[in-house]
Amino acid sequence: MEVFECRACGTALTGPLTRVPYPVYAGLPFGNGVAMPVLMDPGTYAVDGDPARGPRPTVIAPGDAHGTALVQRRELGACCGIDGRYGPNVTCAGCGRKVATRIDDCSLWQATWLEPSAVRPVPAGPDAPIADWHTVTDRWCATDPSDGDGNRSIRWDVEAAVTLAHLVHAADGAPLDLATGPLAQAFRPLLAQLPPPAAGPARPALRAALAGPGRPLPHRLPDLAVVPRHPRTGECWPPPPGVAAVPLAAEFWAALAFRDERELAPATGGLPPGVERDDPLPPHPRYPGYLDRRVLRAALDRLNGVADTADEPW
Repeated sequence: MEVFECRACGTALTGPLTRVPYPVYAGLPFGNGVAMPVLMDPGTYAVDGDPARGPRPTVIAPGDAHGTALVQRRELGACCGIDGRYGPNVTCAGCGRKVATRIDDCSLWQATWLEPSAVRPVPAGPDAPIADWHTVTDRWCATDPSDGDGNRSIRWDVEAAVTLAHLVHAADGAPLDLATGPLAQAFRPLLAQLPPPAAGPARPALRAALAGPGRPLPHRLPDLAVVPRHPRTGECWPPPPGVAAVPLAAEFWAALAFRDERELAPATGGLPPGVERDDPLPPHPRYPGYLDRRVLRAALDRLNGVADTADEPW
């Protein structure tokens, strides 16, 4: 674990934090006028480790910033909060040096970005033990792609775009045949929003299926396995040899892998007068799926090792 402190005076600016993988969608806007959640989980931080992108600030949850003060100033052009367009707005409480940028405007992930030239990490003891695969993919840890109102969650939309980028990259122009069930229901609507493939010789479709702890692959192995991505290490659950891994955030993987939409008993006839159903069906999304093209492009850029073009039109 690390604590980040001010380079100028040594004041601790955070509590002990554990490093986790950098989200591809960190720093990218979402929708228009959307109230966004906090990007990072409490007690974690992430750094963009791509050296081709130059120095990148560390991102933390706003609640993990300690020993700091927010600069009170007008944010001209911002909509519902602070968008960071005027540079660092968080100072060190010890010396007054600007050390971070707090962002909480609509359509922007709520986050605090530490300035790499103003802070430094200091060891703060060992990290907590890394949870095993069965723990991080337990069905009780699953996060449903839909929220309580039947809308798809923002986190699902961006994570689905990342997984779709991996599917497209692994297919390398070949058609995709998604296994019937939750995988097809989740990703077929997103695939349908992609541009048609370039003209050329017909290629056999690549079969993709869910696989992971408690979800064995079928006897006839697919070409691609959509597997859980560990939230702490970023590693993929390893599929059998010869099957390419396509990562999906562990909590959403569990939601798809262990979804059970069977009725508990055959439904015949109607309910008796005065009897009300006390266990309604789970909410289903009101729309087939939102493809976040900006996140898709950013993920594909990283997979292809090209310059970041996320800000370019699709």
